[in-house]
Amino acid sequence: MKKLIALIIVLVFVAGAAQAAKTIDHGKRPWAVDIEDLTEKNTSFRKTKWTGKNLQMTVMSIEVGGQIGLEKHDKGDQFIRVEEGEARVVMGKSKKKMTLNKKVSDDWAIFVPEGYWHNIINSGDEPLKVYIIYAPPEHPKGTLHKTFSDASHSH
Repeated sequence: MKKLIALIIVLVFVAGAAQAAKTIDHGKRPWAVDIEDLTEKNTSFRKTKWTGKNLQMTVMSIEVGGQIGLEKHDKGDQFIRVEEGEARVVMGKSKKKMTLNKKVSDDWAIFVPEGYWHNIINSGDEPLKVYIIYAPPEHPKGTLHKTFSDASHSH
């Protein structure tokens, strides 16, 4: 019986360590990664994967009909790449006047200048998989939002 309990404890520890390894933010260390594979396998709404002094990389999975959420960053620019899925991008200097309204899909890049309101809405029939480069970093190192609701409650 003691051996069985010890085995269960080891399995729980190993499973927890494996999950923790998947959510590690590798920032401030050299790191090379297959970003397409990393992005496509992500199932969380937002997960920081590398946070440095001047930039940050996150991966996102937006559910069908979901969105990133209308937002504006007063300090810093963003680069967003669509790896998988279809979306509508809206962007503008004013929250009430979106001057860019573009349909995007696999392999598209989106550049968001500092001070622009923007949103990305999943218009496809599968989760939208994107990665985002923020300069400077936008989220605390190690941020993990499993759902849009988790992210909304953290702001």
